[in-house]
Amino acid sequence: MKLQSTAAIVTGGASGLGAATARTLAAGGAKVAIFDLNDALGEAIAAEIGGTFFRVNVTSEDDVIGALDAAEQANGIARVLVNCAGISVPTKTIQRDGSPHPLDSFRKVVEINLVGTYNVASKFAAGLARAEPIDGERGVIINTASVAAFDGQIGQCSYGASKAAIAGLTLPLARDLASVLIRVNTIAPGVFMTPILESLSTEALASLGKQVPMPARLGRPEEYAELAAQIVSNGYLNGETIRIDGTIRMAPR
Repeated sequence: MKLQSTAAIVTGGASGLGAATARTLAAGGAKVAIFDLNDALGEAIAAEIGGTFFRVNVTSEDDVIGALDAAEQANGIARVLVNCAGISVPTKTIQRDGSPHPLDSFRKVVEINLVGTYNVASKFAAGLARAEPIDGERGVIINTASVAAFDGQIGQCSYGASKAAIAGLTLPLARDLASVLIRVNTIAPGVFMTPILESLSTEALASLGKQVPMPARLGRPEEYAELAAQIVSNGYLNGETIRIDGTIRMAPR
């Protein structure tokens, strides 16, 4: 699948991994639609890359259906979807005051990270299935897990569970969509410089970077984006979860 003149959608495209992906796809010639809840950042990135922005809650069926229709009117039917929208709410199962992890918080993380991913992916695929194939495929879906799917740390029950579910979704979703010639892959990033980490001190960021064996630094969002672009272009890559983490294996804390 070539990027040039191809319509693409990036959820969570207003910042972090999503913004880097939107920029990289656009630089490759794609017509990018950004789905996000941050109007100011989303509109700014869209203006920078010559793309379009749509305010979308990925857990809302109405929002997603409406935005997919609007993006198609603007750019044509999208053949590339990169799901980057997600949140993390670190909470231990038993908190310091002895109370259990608030269930609403756990549910919210799973709802956005897992249900939101599937909501967009399934509706995107249903629309793409009516398009004509190009060079033997209709398009590709790239979801975002995390090394926390495999090495979840203390306080990451909700996040780790949601990301493990995305990794577990990869193969059955790829098999479901094989008959309509849509590939599905997942990227599992390690410790990347994203808005979640930007509030940390320079010393804390340096310490995190030193935990990575090689290269001993935080991942750059552009490196995630480069991998996403490579997945788009490699038509034989399907049903795979790829770690991009500098070989880090997370300790319990």
